[in-house]
Amino acid sequence: MSPGDAGFALDVVRPYMLAVLLLLLPVAWYFCRSLSDLPRWQRRISFLCRSAIIVLLVLALAGLVWLSPTTRQYVVVAIDRSLSIDDSAAQVIDSFVTSARSQAGNNDVRFMNFATEPSGVAATVDSLPEIDEEQARSTNLAATMEMAAAAIPPGYVPHVVLLTDGRETTGDAVQAAAHSAVPVSVVPLPVRDDPEVQVAEATAPAEVRQGEPFYVEVVVVSNHEDEGFIDVYRGDILITEQAKPLKVKPGENRFRFRQAIDDQRQTDYVVRIRGFTDTLLDNNTASAVVFAAGKPAVLVVDSELRETNHLRWALEEQDISVQIRPVEGVPRSLAELQKFDCLVLSNVPATSLSLQQMEIVRTYVESLGGGLVMIGGDQSFGLGGYYKTTLEEILPVRSNFEKEKEKPSLAMVLVIDKSGSMGGQKIELAKDAAKGTAELLGAKDQLGVIAFDGGSYWISEIHSAADKGYIIDRISTIEASGGTNIYPALSDAYDALASTTAKLKHVILLTDGHSAPGDFEGIAQDMVAARITLSSVAVGQQADQDLLERLANTGGGRYYMCDDPTNVPQIFAKETVEASKSAINELPFVPLLVRPTQVLTGIDLETAPFLLGYVMTRPKPTAEFILASEAGDPVLVWWRYGLGMAVAFTSDAKSQWAAEWLTWPDFGLFWAQVIRNALRKSETKGVEVEIVRRGEQARIVVDAVDLAGRYVNQAETHLNAIRPGLARQELDLQQMAPGRYEAELSTGKEGAYHLELSQRKNGVVTFRQTRGFVVGYPHELRLGPPDEPLMKRVAAVSGGRYAPAVDEIFNPGGRIAQRATHLWPYLLMAALCLFVFDVALRRIDLSLWRR
Repeated sequence: MSPGDAGFALDVVRPYMLAVLLLLLPVAWYFCRSLSDLPRWQRRISFLCRSAIIVLLVLALAGLVWLSPTTRQYVVVAIDRSLSIDDSAAQVIDSFVTSARSQAGNNDVRFMNFATEPSGVAATVDSLPEIDEEQARSTNLAATMEMAAAAIPPGYVPHVVLLTDGRETTGDAVQAAAHSAVPVSVVPLPVRDDPEVQVAEATAPAEVRQGEPFYVEVVVVSNHEDEGFIDVYRGDILITEQAKPLKVKPGENRFRFRQAIDDQRQTDYVVRIRGFTDTLLDNNTASAVVFAAGKPAVLVVDSELRETNHLRWALEEQDISVQIRPVEGVPRSLAELQKFDCLVLSNVPATSLSLQQMEIVRTYVESLGGGLVMIGGDQSFGLGGYYKTTLEEILPVRSNFEKEKEKPSLAMVLVIDKSGSMGGQKIELAKDAAKGTAELLGAKDQLGVIAFDGGSYWISEIHSAADKGYIIDRISTIEASGGTNIYPALSDAYDALASTTAKLKHVILLTDGHSAPGDFEGIAQDMVAARITLSSVAVGQQADQDLLERLANTGGGRYYMCDDPTNVPQIFAKETVEASKSAINELPFVPLLVRPTQVLTGIDLETAPFLLGYVMTRPKPTAEFILASEAGDPVLVWWRYGLGMAVAFTSDAKSQWAAEWLTWPDFGLFWAQVIRNALRKSETKGVEVEIVRRGEQARIVVDAVDLAGRYVNQAETHLNAIRPGLARQELDLQQMAPGRYEAELSTGKEGAYHLELSQRKNGVVTFRQTRGFVVGYPHELRLGPPDEPLMKRVAAVSGGRYAPAVDEIFNPGGRIAQRATHLWPYLLMAALCLFVFDVALRRIDLSLWRR
């Protein structure tokens, strides 16, 4: 406020409360109609007194305040605590804070820290909350100015002071300053001056053709002359060899490395520097992602590598690039899986995959349009423990099935450790696994559940599996407590199974600890003699693995070492299906075409030889049922899951069940066309995709023209973004110019970002592309001078000063504020006094006193 506008005044905070003054009307009416025998002059004084009481109360409710001019300031000093601030800047901060406190006078000074977000204000710097390293990885000046201005109470001359190097990484500080009603002064801080060398950027073409040469360009920034080595990796392979160190000068230094991609669709390049005189290690690496157009790339994962040659040769003859891996080679990151257009799991058990790997495959298929093909075997589908897993959700078939009447009945007892060490997640997963077992068993089967700690307890005695609801309700009652004694529980399971008439009898033992002593060898041998098989599951490294493995070997079952408790449900499902001996049909058959499809055009299925077996499954209602066995069970089924395709082939592609198919002339064509149908669809003609990164934002730009070279306008352009940690975000790109569509994507988190872009016009998908980029170290760690132009603009547009001295900060510059003094306490006190006087007027006849 300028001095000309200043002065003493009255104001009300809630003017609408003045409407209550209408109560004076009924008070006046009552005065006129009063039958009181008091003298008229006394009644008039009472009326005036009551009216005054009402006026005083209404003014108190309306918030009457006395406004007086003041030059007293309220100064909020915001201190930059981001990673770009080093010890030299900290000394400047300490000196400024000390001077500000000593020269504040009668002005109020508060402090706040800021980086990614501002903290609250405090009277001293020491009482401020510290900024952790994660928060310190970026700078948001705009949010800091808004928070500081909001923290200033009315009745003061406001002032915000920023202590910063001006290196904003997120937000728009100039816009925030322009909209601020509070002047913002900026005190510049020095940036790091320690010896520093960093990889500022690694760039490569977004897309090339396979075999086409291109360059990976590396930008190294230094603040001193130095020499060292630059290592460039393609995936995990070092592709640069330097006989002597490379020299760098202060500023930008650019280096180029020639490359070509022959056999992959997506290749990650990682650049690292070493041997330089350096302070920070976090900014010594950068990454680039290159997509190669050419042969489709397929990853085949098989539990028996020696059996994969026929499938690999057949696909390579059909111009498909194939990479073979063992079960341990299933990708553990989305970036690794993105290198392929299709993932083939051939006889891979679910127990070999972690929940994280399954989620990666789901994201790959659903959000990025990748293909998934599962091929059968004795470790696949239900036999592999896929019941109720993430992958079963993706597949077009279910792993449970209607058990045939002629199959032998099964009696099973689950022996579950409920000791105290099984508390929390372990016991809950064990209960889920037991419930899944009940759901998988057929109506002719029987199931019992024993829980043990120091003793043995029947949770559900051997009971018909047709009554699943009862068994599941009983399993839910298990609670963890007590010690560990396995032998009594195994003995009870043996006694119960020995008296049943089922053809197949099986025990599953699960524990995470060491048991009290017992005749374990004897009970296992008794089970074998009674034709009862015993499998064991060790949960965690602390379990008695030697004992459990001996029990399984002696009992004719299987032993599982389960480091991750989340795998327990898959193990129980696998064991249940294997024990029932009903998931495999090994009668030779010729697959029957149920639904004609163009995918199998040119393949003469009538001349196809016998398949010798398959895994029994059930097709999902909306799946495309292509091939069936002579018994009507699914053999080849597929469906679209999200943006991708999932295929189930319940027989195999090797010598166990497909021995005669391997010599069939159409074997290679059949598999090539099935897998091509599942491949990720990518059409890039007439489309250019550009990713422009600035700070913690990435701008996605799509330029599209049709085959005639005309701009594609008014098309629905959509982006599926998969962030680090598999978080998903969907964006619609807005048309900004003829044929150009753009969207902004926040990239504050480090890691790989995978993008699936698609465009639709008139209901037809015109293109689909996959792109990606990697966010390395935060922008805060990049070398560079203080952003002096930004800091000066912030000060100028807000009415503040740039680089002011401390005494200048506490000079209000002629600005005056109105300080409000609330009058309601005085008004209430006056109303109370008048009320007492009014009571006296109505109780005492003052005319007698006058006489």
